[in-house]
Amino acid sequence: MLVLTAGSANELYTSVCRELLVQGHRATPRGLSTTEVLGAHLRLTDPRRRFVSVPPVRVLNPAFAVAEALWILSGSDAPWIFTYNRSLERYADEGRLQGAYGPRMRHWRGVDQLDHVRRLLQRDPDSRQAVIQLYDPQRDTCGHRDVPCTLNYRFFIRRGRLEMHTTMRSNDLWLGLPYDLFTATMLHELLAGWLGVDLGTYHHHVDSLHVYAEHEQAAAAVAESVVAPSPAMPALSAPADGFTDFLTTVVTGDVMPDADAPWMAMAAVLASYRRWSAGDRPAARDLASKIDGDMGRALQSWYARLTDTAQLAGSARGGA
Repeated sequence: MLVLTAGSANELYTSVCRELLVQGHRATPRGLSTTEVLGAHLRLTDPRRRFVSVPPVRVLNPAFAVAEALWILSGSDAPWIFTYNRSLERYADEGRLQGAYGPRMRHWRGVDQLDHVRRLLQRDPDSRQAVIQLYDPQRDTCGHRDVPCTLNYRFFIRRGRLEMHTTMRSNDLWLGLPYDLFTATMLHELLAGWLGVDLGTYHHHVDSLHVYAEHEQAAAAVAESVVAPSPAMPALSAPADGFTDFLTTVVTGDVMPDADAPWMAMAAVLASYRRWSAGDRPAARDLASKIDGDMGRALQSWYARLTDTAQLAGSARGGA
């Protein structure tokens, strides 16, 4: 059992890379070589320090991090998410990801599980029944390309703090974990705000924590990195009533001018990346340069990474 605790996502992620490569064993599901640890409990004591950034080895796409979080929290399975991560399209059936978390959390068979959990904990703060279930055996044994990796989220108010536990059947260290931490801790923080309690520790439980062979060398480089703690992101608050509509305005860029600065920054990140995806790189960079704070800097770093990768690919083709 791998048990790790850190104050920030950067420190936690670096430790996970190191320990997985040391303690892991070879497994080849579907014939794909991985290094795997069965059983991991990762604890993040300051969930607002949620963004992983270990340059130059691991640089995240902040637009996808934001887009995926808002896509899930708003209850969507709409294909607009592909604008921010084209690689997801290969897991779609009939143009949609059949394992999308959003509909399961927000309107699964007529139940908004997020709203139910909020109301339950308001009535009974000591409840042990605050569960958001994502895996559905009736749906997820049908052979779809996309099957949820996350099984459920659970919440507990203890000593005036909201503790959150996530359980995943499977978690890809390289492609999945950094983004999963980002989304889950946003949910954690928003729910704590609605309940009027402090933000407690985030607990991330994984059955199969693994890294594919193609990413092992990069993970080893992260493991050897000396990292600064992830900065604390600005505090998030949002209306519980009308939450979905509010998130929709952030996604579309129609967020009201009096919205809190973090939401304005997220809307700007998404707007910039839409320009990038449409091929208008100068406009995308110009918008990114105007976004204050860590998200703006992260987006500029991502654009620099994409540009460097494209130039290297062009040089390789030219020399072939």
